[in-house]
Amino acid sequence: MREAPEAWTPEGRAAIQNSHLPLVETCLRQRPRAQDSGVRGKPRSTVTWIVQLSTMDAKALPHPREHRREQAVVFAKWGARFGVQGQDRGRAPLHRGPPSDGCIRPGWDMTRQGRRDAQTAAAAARSQGAPAPAAAAARARRLPPLLVLLAAAAAGPGAGGAARLYRAGEDAVWVLDSGSVRGATANSSAAWLVQFYSSWCGHCIGYAPTWRALAGDVRDWAAAIRVAALDCAEEENHEVCRAYNIHFYPTFRYFKAFTKDFTTGENFKGPDRELQTVRRTMIDFLQNHTDGDRPPACPPLDPVRPSDILSLMDNHDSRYVAVLLESNSSYVGREVILDLLPYENIVVKRVLNTDKGFLEKLGVSSIPSCYLIYPNGTRGLINIGKPLRSFFSSYLKSLPDVRKKLLSLPEKPNKEENPEIVVWREFDRSKLYTADLESGLHYLLRVELAAHKSLAGAELRTLKDFVTVLAKLFPGRAPVKKLLETLQEWLANLPLDRIPYNAVLDLVNNKMRISGIFLINHIKWVGCQGSRPEFRGYTCSLWKLFHTLTVEAGTHPEALDGTGLEDDPQAVLQTIRRYIHTFFGCKECSEHFEEMAKESMDSVKTADQAILWLWKKHNLVNNRLAGHLSEDPKFPKVPWPAPDLCPACHEEIKGLHSWNEGQVLLFLKRHYSSDNLVDVYAADPGDASEGGGPPQGGERERGLASPEKPQGEQHAKSLRPPSMLPPRPRLPDGPQLSLDGRLQSAGGAEGRREAEAAVPFLGMGFSSLDMSLCVLLYVASSLFLMVMYFFFRVRSKRWKVRHHRPSV
Repeated sequence: MREAPEAWTPEGRAAIQNSHLPLVETCLRQRPRAQDSGVRGKPRSTVTWIVQLSTMDAKALPHPREHRREQAVVFAKWGARFGVQGQDRGRAPLHRGPPSDGCIRPGWDMTRQGRRDAQTAAAAARSQGAPAPAAAAARARRLPPLLVLLAAAAAGPGAGGAARLYRAGEDAVWVLDSGSVRGATANSSAAWLVQFYSSWCGHCIGYAPTWRALAGDVRDWAAAIRVAALDCAEEENHEVCRAYNIHFYPTFRYFKAFTKDFTTGENFKGPDRELQTVRRTMIDFLQNHTDGDRPPACPPLDPVRPSDILSLMDNHDSRYVAVLLESNSSYVGREVILDLLPYENIVVKRVLNTDKGFLEKLGVSSIPSCYLIYPNGTRGLINIGKPLRSFFSSYLKSLPDVRKKLLSLPEKPNKEENPEIVVWREFDRSKLYTADLESGLHYLLRVELAAHKSLAGAELRTLKDFVTVLAKLFPGRAPVKKLLETLQEWLANLPLDRIPYNAVLDLVNNKMRISGIFLINHIKWVGCQGSRPEFRGYTCSLWKLFHTLTVEAGTHPEALDGTGLEDDPQAVLQTIRRYIHTFFGCKECSEHFEEMAKESMDSVKTADQAILWLWKKHNLVNNRLAGHLSEDPKFPKVPWPAPDLCPACHEEIKGLHSWNEGQVLLFLKRHYSSDNLVDVYAADPGDASEGGGPPQGGERERGLASPEKPQGEQHAKSLRPPSMLPPRPRLPDGPQLSLDGRLQSAGGAEGRREAEAAVPFLGMGFSSLDMSLCVLLYVASSLFLMVMYFFFRVRSKRWKVRHHRPSV
């Protein structure tokens, strides 16, 4: 088989397309032998012979994992050229692997998900340039109809559906969601350790290998305690994460066995989150169970007395008895007990080293040690290379007649992968996209802040100040600005010291049906989209939002007049700092930002310095995260702006790179200005929820994902000094291309909106019908009072006339 390029480069990609496709055709045209015919009662000719790709044979096509989708596109398009339709669904029995010659034999198959992805890819390729019907039919007679499966093999396991940090069937982690978490943890025969994480959180992404390793390390403990994960970034899980009071990510919660009533669990209290620390806290948690609620499969973990071991030595058992002798602070004995939990014909006990005479009788000179009593009555110390948990467990599992029990564990409540994939949107890196800013606002207001059931004290003050900054400086469209201004006005006039956040949500979701306010109710990333769903996204949009706010404060300082934040160059930065410290979900990220703020934020003396301070810290964060697992390989974290965006920003002084901060400031003011804000991809006329209702799920569309870098990157345009920047424009009247497709017509949509049924307002039980009744009652009461007033006035005059006695 031909060798592919060793690295995935444009030249290598071209070589693969040009040199490997003839090999594919050759392999597909091989005629099956007579003895191979008849698979599951079907003719042998219906079984496809396809080329082994990089997912199975690194020597054949050694492409990196992240480019499997591109391989799928290559082969799906090639299949479309030859008229492959993919109707044949005949499958062959599975075996462990493909043959070594590169052509897949009838014993190899792929997943149902892979077939769906391949069919979608082939359909998309045909739509771009399908062959003529006659040519397609002729080619189809030459080639087997299952070539579409080739694309699925190239796509790999991560191609379809929303990528997750933990995948069902591949990791030992139990993957939970809103429909399974309560059923799994309630009245369970085993305890649970659940990580509530967010797939956009960089720390969560970096911690995922440790969590997967932990789940694999304690896989044998599943009958006693299970390791699970739930992604709070998924729209369908937002409500359940709020119910469990998840404010920051990752959050670790323990759930005891046989818990009947709903509980939010016990927080992890370890000094750190290293694998060994978490494993030991799991043991402590199991030991904290009472005899009544301890998992039935969990053996006693407390040490036994030496006299109990002596009695076992006198009374022969039909099983092996392993005695771990250790100190009181050691966890080796308890770990080995749990490692041997699913094995039969062996019992493991632990004894502390407090009785020196007992240790001398057994011949123990060092701890930890293992003393083994055999079923035939013989006994003695076992020779272990190293006194480590893994050595003890491995030795005991390898004893004769020690084998795994047939445990009836419940089926993992793993969520079935979503067959839909996110559509790639081409974008220009030199532009700022409305969709990114408004999607970030949607997540911020409806998900991140909504994790707090009520707000009071410093939290409420932080929210008020942050909403004030947004209302005064957000450069978006008029409906969104009106929403922010309405929210700011309501919060400013609120006389309460504590408010339920549901009241804020009611206003954000426009439950009062106020005319002209709107906020998109789902996520649509454009400039912030990543090559996989867990990359970039919310954190990218938050950085863009913060940069935009500092630039608007510098170019339009009059916008903050009358807010109490004017004349303070640090006002916007300090408000952002307080928001991140109080509400941002990634706790480790907020701590890093706080460290940077303490170090140098006080040195900011002007609005321009505030703009540059945030830019410097953003680059510092990018430098720290370069090479981290959270880095998108398609969008590496490099110093920004890049030379192609701002050539004048880069200089060399004595051969070393240097920033021209004056030019950087001009670039930032242009890039994050309202002039550079575009509404491409922002139109969404199909949204059914007027005014932005509760989250309805991320935008998913059937189609072909193409995670290539955007081709629309342009050089930066000429920069204008800040004095020439125009005031923020108002949206003109008339139809607009916007996220709110229903606002495009001036009258019809608003009329329908105001005619809709009344709904609760601000969480206080009032509705538009209630308000109408109040007005009617007010008018009726006023009329009644007026009538009564005139009645008594007239009666009073009559009384005066009747009883009037003129003086003599």
